Amino acid sequence: MTQPALSHDASPDLRSAFAADVRAGLTHTPQKELPSKYLYDEVGSALFEVITVLPEYGVTRAEERLLAKHAADIVEHLPHDVTVAELGSGSGRKTRRILEALCKKRPTSYCPIEISRSALQLCRRELGDIERISIVGYERDYLAGLAEVSKKRTSGERLLVLFLGSTIGNFGRLAATRFLRDIRNMLAPGDALLLGTDLIKPTPVLIAAYDDAIGVTASFNLNLLARINRELGGDFPLDAFEHVARFNPDARSIEMHLRAKREFTAHVSAANLTVSLNAGETIWTESSHKYRADEVPAIADDAGFACSHQWVESEWGFAESLLVAR
Repeated sequence: MTQPALSHDASPDLRSAFAADVRAGLTHTPQKELPSKYLYDEVGSALFEVITVLPEYGVTRAEERLLAKHAADIVEHLPHDVTVAELGSGSGRKTRRILEALCKKRPTSYCPIEISRSALQLCRRELGDIERISIVGYERDYLAGLAEVSKKRTSGERLLVLFLGSTIGNFGRLAATRFLRDIRNMLAPGDALLLGTDLIKPTPVLIAAYDDAIGVTASFNLNLLARINRELGGDFPLDAFEHVARFNPDARSIEMHLRAKREFTAHVSAANLTVSLNAGETIWTESSHKYRADEVPAIADDAGFACSHQWVESEWGFAESLLVAR
C-alpha cells in the first residue's frame, strides 16, 4: 500500500471560472441558473455525505448494495492490467468494493478526479487502507482530469473509468450523450466505463429524496449562495430564499431550485454583477434525470460504446452498466 498523493499543478483558476459561470448563469434568460458542480465545496461535500445516509435518499445505499453483491463479477469482465479513474469520487465510500476486488487480483492504481479538494481528502482517508492500492488524486474538472490520466498511462495499460452515483443524471439527455462521447474520445478501444444510473420511480419517492424532512438537502442547496458570498464577494440574503424540489415529467428529472421569498437586488463583486429577483422567481441549481435500464445500451451505442453487461438493484431501482469502448 502506498501513500496517496494529490496532483494540483495543472489546476485552472477555479475562482475565475466560478465567477464567470455565476455571471453567465444569473444573467441567463428566461431562467436564472447555476452549475450544479459548484454545490460541492467543503461545506457542500460534507452536507452531501449526510444526504447519502438520510432515509429518503436511497441512491447511495442502492449502489452500495449492488456493488457489494456484484463487484467480483464486474471485475471478472475487466482487462487484466487496468488503471481506475473515477469522475467525481466524493468520499470514495461507494468505490471501495470495486477497488478491493481489483486489488485482490493485482496491485491497482486509482485516480479520483474531483473539483473539491475536501472530497479528495475524504477519499484518501476512506480508501488509503486498501492493500496494494496506489492513489493519486486530481483536483480538476472531469474531462481535464481524465485527459491527464489517459495521457500518463503506459503502453498496453487499459483504463476503467468509473462514473457512479448517477452523476450522469445531472446532464440533460443530449448533453449526457455528448459527455459520454467526450469520455470515449479519450479512451482506446477495449477501455471500459462503469456507469451508474438511478432509475425512474414514483414521483412522491423522488420528491422526498430531494427535499428531506429535516432540511439537509435545503441546506446543501442554499450553501451554493453562501459559497458565492464567501468566495466571490456576494451579498445574497440567504433568509430570502427557500429550497424547492419539483419533478419534470417530460424530462423525467427532478429539478432543484432556490426560490426568492421577496423581491431584492444582490451584488457579486468578483463577477462584476448586480442581479435582481422578484418574489417567486427561482434560480435553477440542479437536475437529476432518471433512466430506464433498457435505454442505457442505445445511449452507449450513440456515444461509441457497447453495453457488455448490466446489473440492476430492484429494491430502490438503480443500474450499473459496463460500457466497452469500440
